[in-house]
Formats: sequence, structure tokens, C-alpha cells
Amino acid sequence: MTENAPQQKTDLPGAWDPAAEEAPMYDRWVAAGYFTADAGSDKPPFSIVLPPPNVTGSLHMGHALNHTLMDAMSRRRRMQGYEVLWLPGMDHAGIATQNVVERQLAGEGLSRHDLGREKFVERVWEWKAEYGGKILGQMKRLGDGVDWSRERFTMDENLSKAVQTVFKNFYDAGLIYRAERIINWCPRCQTALSDIEVDHSDDDGELVSIRYGDGDASIVVATTRAETMLGDTAVAVHPDDERYAHLVGTEIELPLTGRKIPVVADRHVDPEFGTGAVKVTPAHDPNDFEIGRRHDLPMLTVMNERAAITVPGPFEGLDRFEARPAVVAALREQGRIVAEKRPYVHAVGHCSRCDTVVEPRLSLQWWVKVAELAQAAGDAVRDGRTKIHPAELEKRYFDWVDNMHDWTISRQLWWGHRIPVWYGPDGEVVCVGPDEQPPSGDGWTQDPDVLDTWFSSGLWPMSTLGWPGETDDLAKFYPTGVLSTGYDILFFWVVRMMMFGVQQMDGRQPFDHVYLHGLIRDANGKKMSKSRGNVIDPLEWMDAYGADATRFTLARGANPGTDMALADEWAAGSRNFCTKLWNASKFAMMNGATAAGSLPSAAELTEPDRWILGRLATLVSEVDGLFEDFQFAKVANALYQFTWNELCDWYLELAKVQLYQGDSARVEATRKVLGQVLDTVLRLLHPFVPFVTEKLWTALTGGESLVIAEWPEAVEGYADPVADARVADVQKLVTEIRRFRADQGLKPGQKVAARLTGEAYPEGHSGAIRSLVRLTEPEDGFSASASLEVALAGGLVTVELDTSGTIDVAAERKRLEKDLGAARKELAQTEGKLGNEAFIAKAPEQVIEKIKVRRETAVADIGRIEARLAALPAS
Repeated sequence: MTENAPQQKTDLPGAWDPAAEEAPMYDRWVAAGYFTADAGSDKPPFSIVLPPPNVTGSLHMGHALNHTLMDAMSRRRRMQGYEVLWLPGMDHAGIATQNVVERQLAGEGLSRHDLGREKFVERVWEWKAEYGGKILGQMKRLGDGVDWSRERFTMDENLSKAVQTVFKNFYDAGLIYRAERIINWCPRCQTALSDIEVDHSDDDGELVSIRYGDGDASIVVATTRAETMLGDTAVAVHPDDERYAHLVGTEIELPLTGRKIPVVADRHVDPEFGTGAVKVTPAHDPNDFEIGRRHDLPMLTVMNERAAITVPGPFEGLDRFEARPAVVAALREQGRIVAEKRPYVHAVGHCSRCDTVVEPRLSLQWWVKVAELAQAAGDAVRDGRTKIHPAELEKRYFDWVDNMHDWTISRQLWWGHRIPVWYGPDGEVVCVGPDEQPPSGDGWTQDPDVLDTWFSSGLWPMSTLGWPGETDDLAKFYPTGVLSTGYDILFFWVVRMMMFGVQQMDGRQPFDHVYLHGLIRDANGKKMSKSRGNVIDPLEWMDAYGADATRFTLARGANPGTDMALADEWAAGSRNFCTKLWNASKFAMMNGATAAGSLPSAAELTEPDRWILGRLATLVSEVDGLFEDFQFAKVANALYQFTWNELCDWYLELAKVQLYQGDSARVEATRKVLGQVLDTVLRLLHPFVPFVTEKLWTALTGGESLVIAEWPEAVEGYADPVADARVADVQKLVTEIRRFRADQGLKPGQKVAARLTGEAYPEGHSGAIRSLVRLTEPEDGFSASASLEVALAGGLVTVELDTSGTIDVAAERKRLEKDLGAARKELAQTEGKLGNEAFIAKAPEQVIEKIKVRRETAVADIGRIEARLAALPAS
């Protein structure tokens, strides 16, 4: 900025302070009712239901990513004139919440059984009131524009009514039944688990090969769970396996038990794997259960709910992990152990809540028949009622819905929606709807189990809007516009909502679009985990960098269906972006930028003015198209590049010349163009960085709030290919001169005399060019000591500089030698990584590509620095 720059007062502070501004600003938005939806409005509806976080949860990076994207969509639609409902709420999280309260009781020396069911449930409600839902406050810190007046909880009265209604409807339609099946069982939590509640890891175990029978009537089988052989009821082989053809239909002795078991032929057996024979334990393995059903085998349960052996004899009462070596020792003593492999790494399921090893177990549970429901859920995507983004994940969706097994919905817990079924003294079974009285009298008892949490959260798009009632909210906002969630719960949650919604709402899908984002990983592409120490806390980022910077970092990495790598320096970069936006906006306002009044005609504007307005129109169209395609990373990057590069680095610098050196008409025109561009950019950025843009926009325009401002439309009529070409020439010339100055060892702010000649030289921009690259006019006696040629669209431009007396040769040589050493070190490090076969085999492709770019940059830097050193005069 020159000394005679025209200055105006502004109420903006010297710097953007997120800690001081964000919370009060959010409170003002909520108090003003900006996020409260009106079901009676005649505006077109746009609705999103928040994937309900667990009542026990706190905000993690996965939440922060998804909430940022949902908020961006909601804010944009609101600015576009839609009646927006973003509905928040929480999930009661049966197992997680019960575990938390049970641990609290344990600290008091109590168990839930000491309290009894009714008192324990009261205790859980008390815990929720005091400690639950802290994530909701954390959502406010992030800036979530949700309608707090419609906050829901999966065990609210109406949501519970919806659960009971669906259960009754399904039961009466024959879609819910009770049966014994193999389920995931947690011996610690004492309940069945859904697949999503089981985490699989590669654990060290043992593989033991055991000989059943003797002589020609013997078969060797292998197992990682030797204790389960006590429940074997057959050995299975493939029907075409000639090695065992003579044994099929016969019986062999099962060691340690005194029982004989049949040899059966079943096509499930892989004759090429191991010995080609498998032990069959129908009550403790899902595959064995199916073999057992096909061959009408007995199903012997050999463990109780706590995974202790129940078979009478020397192993009775032992925990499964105590029984395992004891059984192997007994078999070894009998000479039955053929081979032992330790360690044997294999996949083991763990309870996601307590990390206990899950036990497959035959259990009497409630189930949902899914075939009809899954077909309807698949058809809703096939016929386009619901569109999945990115489209390539449709195949994964169909793989799941087209191959679903019946869903076990009962859980052996006390916290949750209790199954609405009563059993009578004479074997009666009565399912009770929400408006029906349960049977009473001696001998009548309610089923003790509760429903899987996914049963109630599967109703979320309907129940939160008032279903099964016919409410205004349901009429206005169902189907919802978009469901945004991670691809990892496409099956567990999305499919269930689709099944329930389509079935209960007469074929109407619960959402028009499903947007699936990826998972958060660290800078090296590794999954974040506490054990690795690579977890990034979004609350810490917001403390350090602000909510806007946190949101913008996440948005810039949000490519549909693709995992995202994160690092602290990227959040710091987003903070720098907010600072750049702040400084640029403040400079513009101090220099009279205004969004009031209409723009001058194109003929009244300079080439830089027409160029930036043309680029702005392109940006608006590009952002709109990318938003509609859920390309959030591309939206954020387009806004970043335009704001940082084209607006701040180029147009503001060109505008300074017009503001400081132009006549009054040009100054006024520049102020209007600058104000128009800033107004539009702040509106476009608002969905991603709502706080800083609100502060700047209200200061620039005097408007009430960006939250309710109009979404910008492209301003047409200013695109000018000639202006674009001329500005491109200026940019190239300035860039090349800056690079040349750096190579000559000139400091960025150091002025130097120069002569620029050539037919292609953009004469009308001479003042701007010289200002941007600190070149003064040559005086009499000018003598060039260095020169370069720059090829522009119309030909060559020659730049001659007089650098005599401006460079300390010794200091410059020392600086260059230091830079050369750093470049060589970088080259060695990158070549070392790229030459490491183990690293290449494991590293994500994007990480490898970044290292390749670093290597290429290092090679180029070495060449440039060596050339500069060679060109320096002798000191």
C-alpha cells in the first residue's frame, strides 16, 4: 500500500478472533430463529435428519466432517429460498449407555441386579439428564444450524410409539418371529450383538489338528477353538471327496465325550482347505448351524451366557479360555493331537463396547424377515426414487440388500425399547400395539428383552417428524432431501431406514439422495486410533484454529466415498486462509469497497475489473454445479483458489494501482467491483466458514445476517476474452520477473531499476506491473546487469535489470549453499522412501504420489540453486 492510500474507518478489529466471536454469534443466530423451520411455509422444503449420535458420545472427527457437510448443504439451501429443516437428536445407545451406568454403579459397590430393572432404568434416565448429550453442546461450537426446537431422542414418547407401532405391524404381517439361531454373544455384556457392534481384529491364537476315530475310521480336523469340540455333533466332508467316501454315513468316536457322531457329506466343505474335513458344532458356529439344519443334527450348547463350560465332567465350570488348554492337554494325553500351530493369526470378533471376545451362540431371539423389505429397499434405488452418491457405491448397496439374512432384533438389556410381547400362563403370546392395553392377571409377563438400537434409529426419518401421526412436519418434510453419512454404515443404518420407510410410508423413500463420505485417517493414511496415538480431536482444533478453519479443512478433503487424510498443518493452512480473507476484506472496506448500488457498465471498467467479474461469474456457476453433485472438496478448493490466488494475490494488487493512481471515476468503479466480488465470495464461502464470513459480510453490506441472505447468482455481461488474455499476460510476466528476481538474490521488497521492452508488453498495465514486482523506471545512464525474456501471447518481452550494488555476494552464496543442502537432504529422504519396497507396498497411493512430487521438486530446486551459484561473481 502506498503512503497516499485513501483510508476509511471500519469497525472491524485488527484480526479475526474465533474464540471471542464464534459462540456469541451462534447464540444470536439461534435466538433470532434463523434455524427454526416453518412447516406452514409456502417455500419449497429441504430437510436433513441428523444421524443421531449416541447419548454417551462426544464429537469426533467423523462427526465434525459429516456435520460440516450437512450444515453446508442446509445453509446454502436456506440462502436459496428453501424452508430448511435440519433436525437434531440423539440415540439412546442401549449397550453403550447401560455399560456406562453399570460402571458407575460398580464404583458404588452395586450391580444393576441390586437395584432391579425399574430402579436401574430410572438411574439411566438420571444419568442422561445429568451427563448425557454433551455432544449437542459441541455441535454448537462447530456452528451446526440445526432446529433446536425439534430436538429428538430415540426414547421420547412419540418415537417410542413409532417403535411399538412398527413392531406390531410387522408382527401381525408375519415379518417378525421368534426362533433359535446363531447370534453374536458378548459374555461380558450378556446380550446378543448386531454385526456393527462387533469389531474384528487379527489376533494371535492357535490352530490345533485333532484325530477323531481310529485306524481307517479316523478323520483329522483343525480348530482354533478346541473347547467347542465338546459340542460337536458331526464331521462334514465334501460329497465328491473320494478320500472320505467310505466314511460318509458311518459314525466315529468323538474324543473325551464317550459319544459317537456321524460323518456327513455337505457341499459347504472345501475339499482343498486343510484336511478337507471339518468338525460341526451347530450351537456355536453360524456355518455349522446351517450344516446342522440341513442334516437334522442335534444342537448341543456347551457354554452358558458367561462362556463357561456346562458339559458334565472335568471341564465343567471352566471359562472358555481356561477350558481351551485343558481340552488340548487331555487330547494330547490320549495321543489325539496331530499338529499344533502357535501363534496362529486369525480374525477374531470383539464386542465394540467392552472388547470382550464375542462367542457365536445358539440363542432364542426375535428376528425380522428381511427378504420382502430388502427387495423394496433395493427397488427404491433401482428405480431412482433414491440416488446414491457416489454412484459407484450403488453396487455395494445392492450386494447387501440382495443378500441379507434375517435380522436379530432382541437384546438382553434393560435400557431400551422393551419388546411389546406378553406371555400368558397357558403359553399365550400377545403382541400389543401402542394404543392397546397389555393383558394382565396371574401368570402374564412381558418379554424381558429390548430392541436393537438400530430398530428405533431405522425409523428416525419418520418418527422424528411425528409418524405414526399425520403431522404438518411429516407432510412438509418427508421424504427428506439428503442423508449424509459415512459409507461404513451404509448397510447397518441406511438400509434399515430404507426398509422401514418404504414399507411403512406406502413406497415413499425416506430420502431422495444418500451422500456417502469416507473415513478420517491420519496424514499417512492410517486409521485413527487411541492405541496408535494418532487421533485428532476436533475440539482441540477449534480451540487452536477456530471452527471455520476446522470446517474448511474437512470440506477440502471431502471427496465422495473416499477416505480423508488429516494433519495439524492443514488446519493451520485453513486458519491462514481465514486470515487472508479477513485482511483482504478489511483492506477493501478501508479503501471504500461497497456492495451498494449497481455496477458500472463493462465499457466503464478496466480490463482487470472485467477479468475478475468474468472469473466470478464462472466461479458461481462452477460452485452451484459442484454442490448439486455433492463434490464438496471441489467446491471448497474452487473457492480457495479463487479467493487466495485470483482475488487476493492478483485483483487486489491490480486494484491498488487503480485506487491510488486512478481518477475519481475509476476509483469509484473499482470500489464497486471490489465490493461486488467480496459480497459474492463471502456468500459462497458462508456454508463452509459461517462465522468469519458473517462478521465480514455484515460489516461490508450492513445486512442483518448472511444466514438469511440470498445465494448469489452469476453476474453476466462482463466476460471479456481480450481482458482475460491481457491479464494472463500480466500474470505470466509478473510471475517470471518475481522468479528471476529471487534467482538474482533480490529481496522481495527491494526496488531495482528495470527496462521492459517488446511488442507484446502490455503497455496499459505498466504501472501495475512495476508496482507488483518492485521495479523503478530507468534513469539516465541505466546499465543492465541481468536480463530475461518472457514469451507472452503476442511475442517476447525483454526485462533488463540493474542489480549492481544490490546484492551481498558472500551472504547470497551462503544462503544458496544452505538451501542446496536442504534440497539434497529432501531428495535423499524421498528417494529412500520410494526405494523402500515395504513402505511402497503398504502406503496409500495418494501418499506415494505426494512423495514423488516432493522428489521432483527437490531435483528442480537442486538444478536451479546450482545454476545460481555458478552465475554468482567471485567474492
